[in-house]
This record gives sequence, structure tokens and C-alpha cells, in this order.
Amino acid sequence: MTNTIADIETSDLIMIIGSNTAENHPVLSSFVKRAVLKGKKLYVIDPRRVKLTDHADKWLRLLPGTDIALINGMMNVIIKENLHDKKFVEERTENFEALKEIVEKYTPEYVENITGVKAEDIVEVAKAFAKAPVASILYCMGITQHTCGTNNVKSLANLSMLCGHLGKPGGGVNPLRGQNNVQGACDMGGLPNVFTAYQLVSNDEARTNYEKAWNTTGMSATPGIPVTEMIQKAYEGELKSLYIIGENPLVSDPDLNHVRKALANLDFFVVQDIFQTETTRIADVVLPAACFAEKDGTFSNTERRVQRVRKAVEAPGEAKQDWKILCEIAKRMGYEMPYENSEAIFKEIAAVTPSYRGITWDRIKDIGIHWPCPDETHPGTPILHTAQFTRGRGLFHAIEHTPPAELPDEKYPYILTTGRVLYHYHTGTMTMKTDGLNMLSPECFVEISSGDAQKLGLDTGSMVDVASRRGKISAKLKVSSKAVDGTIFIPFHFAKAAANELTNAALDPTAKIPEFKVCAIKIEPAIA
Repeated sequence: MTNTIADIETSDLIMIIGSNTAENHPVLSSFVKRAVLKGKKLYVIDPRRVKLTDHADKWLRLLPGTDIALINGMMNVIIKENLHDKKFVEERTENFEALKEIVEKYTPEYVENITGVKAEDIVEVAKAFAKAPVASILYCMGITQHTCGTNNVKSLANLSMLCGHLGKPGGGVNPLRGQNNVQGACDMGGLPNVFTAYQLVSNDEARTNYEKAWNTTGMSATPGIPVTEMIQKAYEGELKSLYIIGENPLVSDPDLNHVRKALANLDFFVVQDIFQTETTRIADVVLPAACFAEKDGTFSNTERRVQRVRKAVEAPGEAKQDWKILCEIAKRMGYEMPYENSEAIFKEIAAVTPSYRGITWDRIKDIGIHWPCPDETHPGTPILHTAQFTRGRGLFHAIEHTPPAELPDEKYPYILTTGRVLYHYHTGTMTMKTDGLNMLSPECFVEISSGDAQKLGLDTGSMVDVASRRGKISAKLKVSSKAVDGTIFIPFHFAKAAANELTNAALDPTAKIPEFKVCAIKIEPAIA
């Protein structure tokens, strides 16, 4: 996030795109609702009638996978109407002419044909966004989980820069992280091509600094393999062993039939987790880990705030803190990692991570600090890009709309999109151990519009078979006002009827994220 969660309430206009915020980020959504109660404008852009549409000034229902066309259409209106922030564009950005040229053909009428959003609605929201003194964009997996996910995000950055809504309170482009320490995991180098704070492994200076800190030599400059490519390499026999920590790919990865074959092809498979999962059941070795309440450390949340986590209870049985397990394995592999405690680890993090350098254990004792925080006298940075962008000038990217990798046809006439429900979390590893939550959301469902249900001659509670080119599941139909004709929603939490049996493993070429949000399916009454 370029801005903070609290900042959302200070926005004049909030645009939420590709995020079911009320169910996936219920606490954060309360900031949005309070902003609306204060008279702030809210526009929701989503293929489903998600809960926040009840609070919105307008809901733009676009066809799944057409976000770039819609954003280009808004920018077409803003430039044509001369509503863009000329001072910001001239002084703080570059490549504007290329953007202007690419969006010229994306007239509201042209975009309506691609997205299904009415031309007059595109004009209304574009003008409101541009004229707002300050506007905030919130987005989530509905933007990123596409084969064009990276370009979707760049398009949102284009729109915000065009209107000068960056680098000031109440503005910004704000991704909402789907899990509590995803931001921290990425900050710590939990990506295949970077060290901490996104220092490239190919950067000679960064590697030299780490070699000194870790008393080693010869660190590789070659990036590792993205997680989504590991499965294919295991399937092909190129990847021989795999060590998974806190992940359940046998429910969460796309095209699960392929994932099962790939994992079965490994020579050695280790899983480290707090509970038994579908993935631990097929592992050669399972390492029991401590949960968040059983250890000290830090989380870096969605707004880049680094916060202390304190141990509340002892871990059960032989469960150990993740870092202790990793250090013990490193020791047996011939490399000593003798950290005394979590504070000692954090001290090293600050020493080797430029954006964390000024954050100390004591400074975040009571309240967290937003990175970047370059030294111990620095208060942290709640809002990014206030004076300039990291690269100097912000770069406009001229981006064309590209369709999803798989679209409906005669055999598979519906679009499937997947996501979460309020009561469960990811693959249910934790939430499905809670009786109350299981009562509220006991099983998978196939959300469908009343129009589509009538065409099929089915109703709520009917058992249906849902099939794609990759697999088939059976679940109960749920006719819902959230659904729109032609688009089916299935939550991905439930292993018994896993939505990811159906999803497409086609990847974004840059981020290597799968296209979870669009694939073609068919629905038929279940065969008894």
C-alpha cells in the first residue's frame, strides 16, 4: 500500500476494484463504511454484487478479465475532458504521450462492448475520480490473479498518476494483502529473485553485503524458481525435492489433478505446518511448527507497518518455532545459525535491510513503524512517493487489453471465478477446526444467478456437477443476488469439492501468478 489503512477515511472518493473487501478484509472494510457515512464517494468495480455494493454510489459490473479495458476507458474520458492533473503529469511522470496514444481508441462505447459496463457509467466514474480532491484505489486478487495481473496493477498506477492522487493523504494505490504477514514474507525475501527489501540476487553489492553478514562466499546470482513453476518442474522430474512451510497447495493451487501428479513424482517431500492438511498427508516428513500465539517476532502488515508479536502460550507437543526448525536443519547441513532469540534475528534483519534499518525491537514495543525507515531517528513512512517515486519520475505504461487465457464456448458456456467467504480462511487449515465457523459455512457451494438457474431448471440446494477442461467437482447450487448471469462463483476453501480442480494454471508472465479468476466451465445436474 502506498498509504495507510486509516488514510482510507480521509479520501474524498474510494474506488474498490477486484476486492470483496467486506468478506476478505472485514476490519479494513469498516474504514470504508465509515468514510461513506461521512459522505465520501464509493465506487465498487467487480463481476459479483459483493457486500460493499450495498454502500456504494455505483457498482460497475464488468466481465471477468476486462479490467485493463475499463481502466483505459476511464483514462480516455479523463484525458479527452482535460481533467488530468497536468502539473503532476509534467513534473513527476514520463511517457504520458504513449499512454495518451494507447487509450485513444478506448472510448466509453468501445469499452462497453468489451466489459459490459455501460458507457455512461464509465464516463460518470471517470469524471468523479478525476475531479475528486483526493481519491484512493483499493484492489486485491480480483486484479492480480489473471494472466495479465501485472498489467492490471500497472494500469491502476497509470490512473492514479494521471489524476495526481499519489503521494498525499487519502490517495494512493493500495493492494490489500490476503494473509496477515504476506507483506512481511515478501519484505524478508520470500520471493525467488530478491533478498530482503527487494534487493535483487543479481546485484553484486547486495550479495557482497550478505556474504559478509553471513560469513560465507560464492552466493548465487541466479534467481530461484517461482512457486507456481516448481509444480511443473516436479511433474517433469527436474525438481527432485520440495520443502513447503505453511502452505496447502493440494487445495490452493490451480489444476489440482496436475498438482497431485507433480508432488507424487518428487523423490523427497517435506511439509512444515501447525495442523495436518491435505498436503501433509502425502509428505515424507512432517515438521510440526508453532502458531502465531506460540512465538515472538514481527509481522509486517498490509500498510507496511512492522509490529511486534508476543508469545501468549506454549506450543503443544514437539512443535517448535519455524526459525528454530530451520536453524536446526541448517546446522545438520553444515552451516551454523546460532540465533539466541527472535530479537537477535530482527537485529540482523535491520542490519541487512535498508528499509528496516531504523526499526528496532524497542522502537516497536508499543506501536509499529511503517517502512521505509532508514535510521533510528526516522519516524517511518506512512505515505510513499510524497516527493518523488523510487525511480525518480513515475513511468506511465501504455497497455492494451488482453483477453483471459480461457473463455466460454459452446461446451463450457459459463465463466468461473473463485474467492473466499467471510467465515473461512484460505484452505481452512485453521478455521475449519472451529465448530461455530463450520456451522455458518459448512460446505462448498456453487453460486449462480437466478436467471442462469432458471435456464438450467435448477434451484438452491440442487446437487450439480461442475466441470472444466481439467477436472470435475460436485456441490450444492446456491442461487444468489450476488451472482450475475454467465458468471459462477465457487469458494476455494473446501477440499471435498475443491474449486481448484477446475481452475486454469495459465500464468502471468511476470508475476507467475495463476489465472484463478477466469476459466470456462459447464454445469449439469449431479448424477445420482
